[in-house]
Amino acid sequence: MGSGIIEIDVHGMNQFQAKTRIDAVLKRANQGTYMIRIIHGYHSGTTLRDMIRKTYRSHPKILRIEIGMNQGITEFILRTLV
Repeated sequence: MGSGIIEIDVHGMNQFQAKTRIDAVLKRANQGTYMIRIIHGYHSGTTLRDMIRKTYRSHPKILRIEIGMNQGITEFILRTLV
């Protein structure tokens, strides 16, 4: 966690398991955490991706959600870099 980025892999989990894991990481994230990168995959469908983006879009710790070139990853930006 020295880089300020936490990466978690939730693909293969069901929605409850993924939400439990993400909630734990968000709770543990401190001021040194810039981003949480969530690997949810996309080859098996978009259920996890959609749940993650919908559930966390108004979370108080998340400044914004970024969707990159890789369809299987969603990034939560928790603070701006100085």
